[in-house]
Amino acid sequence: MYRYFTDELTARIERSGVMAVLVVENPEDGPEVARALLRGGINVMELALRTEKSLEALERIRKEVPEMLAGVGTILRPDQVDSAIDAGAKFGVSPGLSEAVLERALDRKFPFAPGLLSPSELEKAISYGCRNVKLFPSEPMGGVKYIKAIYAPYAHLGIRFIPLGGLKLANLGDYLAEPSILAAGGSWLAPKNLIAQHDWETIERNATDAHQKVLEFRKQG
Repeated sequence: MYRYFTDELTARIERSGVMAVLVVENPEDGPEVARALLRGGINVMELALRTEKSLEALERIRKEVPEMLAGVGTILRPDQVDSAIDAGAKFGVSPGLSEAVLERALDRKFPFAPGLLSPSELEKAISYGCRNVKLFPSEPMGGVKYIKAIYAPYAHLGIRFIPLGGLKLANLGDYLAEPSILAAGGSWLAPKNLIAQHDWETIERNATDAHQKVLEFRKQG
């Protein structure tokens, strides 16, 4: 059965440890954000489809900063799978689980991680061949404690989570120390206000701090 993410792609995301989640208004800012994140040691990013220019920003990142592993988030419709592929996305993520989107990703052999919260949703994702999934919103649902609980019955299947929602530097270590977590989603690394202010220095510093946590806690694991 097709499992969406190749072993190579999964390994690269795991090595990064943190997936930067971005909302980019101006396409020209995309490469600058990507470079700042790379300087800090974070080389995986998810561009959320929440602005009209998100895919244009992705195209510029893919062209100008090819060393960044750039994917697309907030995929809510099947046609957005096609648009993401056309723009050069290396993977896709959604906040929830849409069977129509899963089917399109499967048809297109597009690496895709659906969002979920419950065991029933996880079993639905598993039935489509998914092994890497997004858990959203993580902290409001109980954070690492909840992830450990939902993971236990499915551990033998090799399920890995990408949690998002309420994560920050202060609790990042707790997530990174949990073996079921592939990478932690980080929207705090490059929030919209820092991008709008072109504060690449602070974004780089945020990425550096996150990368240091990865080095610290993934070594312990």
